[in-house]
Amino acid sequence: MRDYPDIKSPRTLARIGGALYLAIILLGIFCEMYVRGSIVVAGDAAATAANLRSMETLWRAGIAAELVLLVCAIPLTWILFLLLRPVQRDLALLALLFSVVTLSVEATTALDLLAALSPLGKAAYLGAFEPAQLHALAGLALKAHSHSFGVTLVFFGVECVIVGHLIFRSGFLPRTIGVLMQVAGASYLVNSFAIVLAPTLADVTFAAMVVPVLAGEGSLCLWLLLKGVDEARWLRLDKAA
Repeated sequence: MRDYPDIKSPRTLARIGGALYLAIILLGIFCEMYVRGSIVVAGDAAATAANLRSMETLWRAGIAAELVLLVCAIPLTWILFLLLRPVQRDLALLALLFSVVTLSVEATTALDLLAALSPLGKAAYLGAFEPAQLHALAGLALKAHSHSFGVTLVFFGVECVIVGHLIFRSGFLPRTIGVLMQVAGASYLVNSFAIVLAPTLADVTFAAMVVPVLAGEGSLCLWLLLKGVDEARWLRLDKAA
């Protein structure tokens, strides 16, 4: 059996992971539904620019929340690796690597959110542009963020499929959650490639993926938080690994 520093049991580790996962989900809802949902007006660059100016503090709070989300995701990635390593070390490591790429790309997308504010500031050089041009520049930064985030979900979707497979095989977490995580990962992949290959269908695929994604990630989050893992089976598998 491998020793884990500063933790009492795999169940404790799992519950810490569940708490981190819950924080990530809540922060994601705050950023996407409340902040961007309140400020971004689809198809109206002028209205979006006006909202960004009048609610700049809220927008910056959303960016800060995005960064906190990423900070929480790093230890969660490590916890999932530690928990799933006894199932198949190589696949658990592969999932960790996909997560590293996901978090790296997602961190860069936060720059686009900051860039959306730049054309709407009070710098003297902005006087060279017409208001409509400044609104368009802000809108392009938001569009870049949307596309970059879609790319991020390609890597995260693969990670979810691998994690779901390991959960399904583990014996110390419910197989149903493993299946749901694989479906969630496939949903992310379909939506992301729709953004690239068939953007007119992206809204449809996004709406269709919401339920399977919430079911997969939500069930894993709550199970880790409330139940943890079957410790006896985990220890037995870890000892045999």
